[in-house]
Amino acid sequence: MSNFKDHFSDASAAYAKFRPTYPDTLFTWLADLCHEHECAWDCATGSGQAAIELAQHFKQVIATDASSEQVTHASGPANVRFRVAPAEASGLDSHSIDLITVAQAVHWFDLPHFYAEVIRVLKPGGVFALWGYGRLSLPTGMDAVFQRFYGETIGPYWPPERALIDEEYRSLDFPFAEIPTPEFLIEVEWNLPRLLAYLSTWSAVKRYAVQNGENPLPGLQDALAPLWGDQNKIKRLRWPLFLRVGYSATSSTNAECA
Repeated sequence: MSNFKDHFSDASAAYAKFRPTYPDTLFTWLADLCHEHECAWDCATGSGQAAIELAQHFKQVIATDASSEQVTHASGPANVRFRVAPAEASGLDSHSIDLITVAQAVHWFDLPHFYAEVIRVLKPGGVFALWGYGRLSLPTGMDAVFQRFYGETIGPYWPPERALIDEEYRSLDFPFAEIPTPEFLIEVEWNLPRLLAYLSTWSAVKRYAVQNGENPLPGLQDALAPLWGDQNKIKRLRWPLFLRVGYSATSSTNAECA
C-alpha cells in the first residue's frame, strides 16, 4: 500500500479556487467510450473539477481523495458523492464502475496496488483514463522567462514524481487495452494576477518558499510585468493534455456502485 504523500492539503482552498478546469469535450469523448453510464469513479478528485463534469454523463459519481482537506473543499451536484479513501483501497464493490478517471495525480500512487484496484472495480469492458498537463506556454516573448522560472528557479524543488508529468506518463506501465486518444486542450483567459494565483498552488513554489524563506512569485511577476503590459489585461493561455486510456477485460458480475 502507498505511503500517501500529501503535497496539497495545506493549500486545499487555493487548489479548489485557482486550478484550471478540463474541457467538456474530454468528458463527452470518455462517456461515449462507455457501454453503460451508471457509475464513474474519479480517483484523487482533489476539489472535484473532473467529478463535476462526469456528473453530467453518469447517474452517479464517486469522488475520492486520500486528503480529507481536499474533500472538505470539494463540491458538486447531488449525484456526486465525495469521500476520503486512498487510491489503492477505494472501498468500492468489485466490478461496479463504468469509468475510472485520474486527473493530474497518478504519479503519486503505488501503481501496482492501484492498478489491481482498478481491475477489481471496473465492469467488464469498463474504461480507465488517466491524464495530466505540464507547463503551460506563455505568449508574446514571455515564455523564455517562464521556462527559466520553471526549470531553474523552482526546478530543484519539484518532487521526483514531477518528472513523470514532464515526460507525459510515457514511461508508465499501463496494463490495459490501450486506445488512441484525440488531442485535448485546457484553455483559459487570465490576467497576470490570476496566473500567479494558479502558480501559487504548485508544490515546488511552496517548497521553495519554505526552504528559502521567501516567495519566488514576486520575482517572476517583476520579470513578466513589462512583457505582459497592463497586468489586468486578459490573455488566452493553453495547456495540451496528455492521456492514457484503455479498456478492462475483467469477468462479469452484478455488483452495484457503492
